[in-house]
Amino acid sequence: MKIHKKIPYTHFLLYGAVLITTLAVGILIGVTAVDTGASLFEDGRIYGKYTNADKKIDQNVSFNIYWQVWKSIQEKYVEKPVSEKDLFYGSLKGMVASLRDPYSIFLEPQPAKELFNNLEGKFEGIGAEIAIKNNRLTVITPLPGSPAEKAGLKSRDKIYYIDDFDTTNITLLEAVNRIRGKKGTPVTLKIKREGIDDLLEIKIIRDTIKIVSVRSEIMETKAGKKFGYVKITGFNEDTTSKFIENMNNLISNGINTFVIDLRNNPGGLLDQAQNITGYWIEKDKPILIEKFAGDKRVVLKSPGPGKLSKFKTYILINGGSASGSEIMAGALQDYKLATLVGEKTFGKGSVQDITEFSDGSLLKLTVAKWLTPKEREIDGQGIEPDVFIELTEEDFNNDRDPQLDKVMELIDNNGQNQN
Repeated sequence: MKIHKKIPYTHFLLYGAVLITTLAVGILIGVTAVDTGASLFEDGRIYGKYTNADKKIDQNVSFNIYWQVWKSIQEKYVEKPVSEKDLFYGSLKGMVASLRDPYSIFLEPQPAKELFNNLEGKFEGIGAEIAIKNNRLTVITPLPGSPAEKAGLKSRDKIYYIDDFDTTNITLLEAVNRIRGKKGTPVTLKIKREGIDDLLEIKIIRDTIKIVSVRSEIMETKAGKKFGYVKITGFNEDTTSKFIENMNNLISNGINTFVIDLRNNPGGLLDQAQNITGYWIEKDKPILIEKFAGDKRVVLKSPGPGKLSKFKTYILINGGSASGSEIMAGALQDYKLATLVGEKTFGKGSVQDITEFSDGSLLKLTVAKWLTPKEREIDGQGIEPDVFIELTEEDFNNDRDPQLDKVMELIDNNGQNQN
C-alpha cells in the first residue's frame, strides 16, 4: 500500500488524535512489518541490549561508545531513575534526526497508531474545524452529525474558554491539544455568538469522528452560470468512492464545469490521489514519476478512465496544498486538463518508506522524490498556478474568497485565463 500523509495548513480539524507536526508530514510507501522476536517491553526489560555491541560498523566508529554513554546516564544522571525505554526510543529518534530530513522520523507505538488512524480518516474528538480569526479562536464549521454540531456549536462562534482555560493569545496547536481527547470524555467551551451579549457554555462529549473528505454543491456565477464546486480535504481510504458519488450527482444535474478545491489539502493516500487524477487522464498515461537513488525511476500510470477530460475544470490551490494535492494539480496542469488558480503549493514531493516493528513503533524514511509527468520536480519547488490570486489574512478575517471569485470570473468569460 502506498500512502502519504500530513496535517492541515491554516485550519486544524479537531478529530482527536491529530499529529501536529510540520506542514505535510510526508508520503509513505510500502508498509512493512518487521518481527524482532520477543516484544521489546513485554515484561519490563529491554531484550538484545548488547547484541552486536562490539561489531565494527565503520573504521572510524566504535559502537562501544553508545553503550558507554548509556551506562554513564544510568549511573550519573542527577534525576533517577532513568527509563531505559525512554533512552532506547530517544536514541532511535536521534539517529533518524541526524539525517536532517524533516520527513524522515521514528515514531513510538502510540504516535504510530495515531498516524494510521489519521490515514483511515477516523479520530476521537468533537468534530469541528477551527482557526484564528481577528486574533480570536473561532469555529469555522462543525462537521455534520458531529458531537460539536449536536451540542449546538455553530460556524463563527468565538471560543473564549476551553474548560477553564482562557484562549486569549492561544495558538492553534495548543487549542487542538486542549480540545481533542478520548471518546466519552467531556470538554466545555465558553463561546461568544453574534447577537448574544453573554457567553454561552457548551458541553461536548468527545466521540469517534469519521472525516468526510469530499463534499460538493452546485454554485452560480454572477452571470448565472452554474458549476460544480467540489472540496477535497484529504486523500483518505474512501475518498475515491466519495468523489465518484459526488461527481455523478453533479453530472446528473446537468453540470459540465467543475471547480476542484485542493486548498489546504495536505495529502493522504497516494493511490487515492492517483485514482482521482485518473478520472481526467487517459488510462496508462504517466501521472507521476518517482526518482530513487542512482536516478532510478518508476513511472506511476493513470488507471483511467479519463472521462472528465471533456469537462472544463479549474483547480484551487494554495500554500497548504501538499503531496497528493500537488500530484493531482501538477499532472492536470502538465496535460492542460485544468486551469490552476490561487497560490503556489507547498512543495512536498518526497517519498517515505514505512517499516512497522513488532512493538508498534515505526520508521518513516525518505527514499525517493516526485516529478510531474513533464519531469518537473515538486519537492522544494511546488506547483505554480496558471492564475495567481492571493487570499490575504484580511480576506480570511472578513470571509472573502478572491480566489473562488476569480474562478467564477473565468467561468463567466468562457474559461479564458484573464489576469
